Amino acid sequence: MRTWTAEQLRRFLEQVEGDRLYAAWLLAVSTGMRRGEVLGLPWSDVDLAAARLAVRQTLVLVDGRPALSEPKTPRSRRTIDLDARTVDELRRWRVHQTRERREWGPAWHDRGLVFTREDGNAVHPDGWSGAFERHTRAAGLSRIRLHDLRHTHATLMLGAGVNPKVTSERLGHHSTAFTLDVYAQVLPGMQQQAAEQIAALVFSPPDARTQSHPPAS
Repeated sequence: MRTWTAEQLRRFLEQVEGDRLYAAWLLAVSTGMRRGEVLGLPWSDVDLAAARLAVRQTLVLVDGRPALSEPKTPRSRRTIDLDARTVDELRRWRVHQTRERREWGPAWHDRGLVFTREDGNAVHPDGWSGAFERHTRAAGLSRIRLHDLRHTHATLMLGAGVNPKVTSERLGHHSTAFTLDVYAQVLPGMQQQAAEQIAALVFSPPDARTQSHPPAS
């Protein structure tokens, strides 16, 4: 398992900014969704007004051809909240996709998918992985797999102090214990941060604690 830093992730997003499927790259980065979950996502499972989506199907390869299937595990069926930037980009992508649909006319294939080729057909998973490798090289970044964007998302969340249970639910893991076991390398830094926070809470003067944690307005 290899991961990128937040800075490397920004460099990657800058590299793919002009890519037709930029919204798909951003969604993968901001949610930790698996490749098949991103490419198999239907518009019917996306609620942009509520800023969330549901993972209910995935795109897999059957005899080398893309096909829709059920998620990897029961826990993979989940709801994921979206940040404002990702929602805005999905809105822009929907407008672009609608324009492509009009241009293709009757030749456009209505699969109901969020991310498609220009003619509406599914994006080939291996083709998308190949595009990831090309973008990585062009950005001069250390080589990782497309799936490692998922690991990067999890590592950054845990490193930022996000509750491991939230991280586990967001990734669709079968348990929080599994998440902690997979990303154990992040825990030492988290424990040190927790130790300092507890020490500050116990030993800092009351006025200092008030200044560091001002009351909500």
